[in-house]
Amino acid sequence: MRTAIAMLLCLTQPLSAAENCTEDAMIVFDGSGSMGEMGFNMLSTPRIFEAREAMARAVPPIAAQRKLGLIVYGPGPVPCGGVDLRFAPIPNAAPHVLGAIESLQPRGETPLTEAVVAAARVLGHPEKPGTVVLVTDGKETCGGATCQVAADLAAEGDGLTIHVIGFRVQGEHFQYDEGYGTGTSVADCMAEATGGQYIAAANADDLAAAMAITLGCPIYGALE
Repeated sequence: MRTAIAMLLCLTQPLSAAENCTEDAMIVFDGSGSMGEMGFNMLSTPRIFEAREAMARAVPPIAAQRKLGLIVYGPGPVPCGGVDLRFAPIPNAAPHVLGAIESLQPRGETPLTEAVVAAARVLGHPEKPGTVVLVTDGKETCGGATCQVAADLAAEGDGLTIHVIGFRVQGEHFQYDEGYGTGTSVADCMAEATGGQYIAAANADDLAAAMAITLGCPIYGALE
């Protein structure tokens, strides 16, 4: 059953996504070790399981309308060395995106700031406009100056929009009555600096809806 937030997101199509839905986009996906965790109560499924489900629902209709690329961050030969450009934006990228995420085994640290910068450069920022959607379960753990880097990217030019989806982010102090996924990622400032959105996603429904809103064209304002 869908949560109230998922239904609300599905029914809402912000202008920022609608106006730029034909621009090339990069998905920056969290593959760090925490994506394999289940949460404080150890009863829920690992984040990566729900993420795969959500992406399988959301990506195909989006990829049919715009070019998508993918960067995965986390797994790597050395700590904080795992920023992996899987491919630059291509047409009909759904099989490539979903195949990469399906085979992903979460591990490593979280160099999310470096990964977003890499995505911006792949898109040709600042010479070309583009959209980055960062999927993260929380913190930068590799020393990246997330907010300063966002400000620097914005200062280079206004053609880059970074949306941030905080997937099952836990706050500093877990509260059972608040549920899991109610926290805010430190990367929310990236969205604020570039005119993007920060969307908290507590489960697969929320994540699928958030992907549709940040990357989808208006005709995909609701998921089937």
